[in-house]
Amino acid sequence: MKTNYYLLLITLIISANMDAQNKRLRDYGIEIGVFKTGKLNAITDVEGVTVGHETIIEGNNVRTGVTAIIPHQGNIFQNKVPAAIYIGNGFGKLAGYSQVKELGNIETPIILTNTLSVAAATEGLISYTLNQEENKNVRSVNSVVGETNDSWLNDIQGRHVKEQHVLNAIANAKGGNVVEGNVGAGTGTICFGYKGGIGTSSRKLPESLGGYTVGVLVQTNFGGVLEINGVPIAKELNKYPYRDKILNDADGSCMIVVMTDAPLNARNLERLAKRAMLGLAKTGGIASNGSGDYVIAVSTAKENLIPYQSDSMFNEKKEVRNDDMSPLFLATIESTEEAILNSLFAAKTLTGRDEHTVASLPIDGVLEIMKKYNKH
Repeated sequence: MKTNYYLLLITLIISANMDAQNKRLRDYGIEIGVFKTGKLNAITDVEGVTVGHETIIEGNNVRTGVTAIIPHQGNIFQNKVPAAIYIGNGFGKLAGYSQVKELGNIETPIILTNTLSVAAATEGLISYTLNQEENKNVRSVNSVVGETNDSWLNDIQGRHVKEQHVLNAIANAKGGNVVEGNVGAGTGTICFGYKGGIGTSSRKLPESLGGYTVGVLVQTNFGGVLEINGVPIAKELNKYPYRDKILNDADGSCMIVVMTDAPLNARNLERLAKRAMLGLAKTGGIASNGSGDYVIAVSTAKENLIPYQSDSMFNEKKEVRNDDMSPLFLATIESTEEAILNSLFAAKTLTGRDEHTVASLPIDGVLEIMKKYNKH
């Protein structure tokens, strides 16, 4: 009885604080990279992008959820966005990859959830698309769904994510600050042996480099040897793979969603997506054999939206030249690195399935280590 009461209390505390914005990396004086962040330092700094969460915490064993990322506020099926997906390591179940690879666009919101809920998320995206009046004659929908495996903390076999949860996450989507940590698709995830979750960050290029914004959102559930701004945190804390086989194994997954208002074609979006993996590497991630590491990159530039139907045989677009891509590459690397670290700083200790508990990153200890290396 005491154990059940304790778990219930934890659940109530988590639920009560779910919408509170936790302190982030920069709140502790730690700055990643050289480019300035956007106003909110979030993926929602990219105009028109919204994010919605549906968090599912039930009883002692259910710790999961859904996160929806919506690239623009119109009918996405009717006005598709240029996109690319890069596979860092393919031990995963991402849905919709082949059509994005073939056609170079995305026609639905992007949904993140757990591994065994990809089907439910796909059903939700199909319903969302078909329920729009303009789409009443649509006969095919390419749903894009990413996942990570939250089964240490969540009863994943129970498949508790339902179609309605996906629709709720889409309906909840909004601009402004993005809630991070134990929320939505990050509710039950683990990162570097600590509690992981949802994280986000952005970069705003100076006008001399185009003035474009790059925003990244991550669902962190992977392992490696944690570093923060080049400081070997995992080694200092004596916590890294193969020392603790249960909670700190190198395997896992990371979903990375990159949005930019820069007018890019699918080819250069794939090049951009590749750089996000460098951001993951800078945090100490190793894209291990059992990790599903996928990057979804989207251009939201209004002038480059792709109409479902057109009277013209031609797409007339303005596109950033190859020679001017490097600043966007760096902005993506920096945003990805910081988004991952924000997910760790925001996440809280959580108890879930079979009374498994994953502790949050020991922030006070981390800050002491950063001071030791003169990085804080």
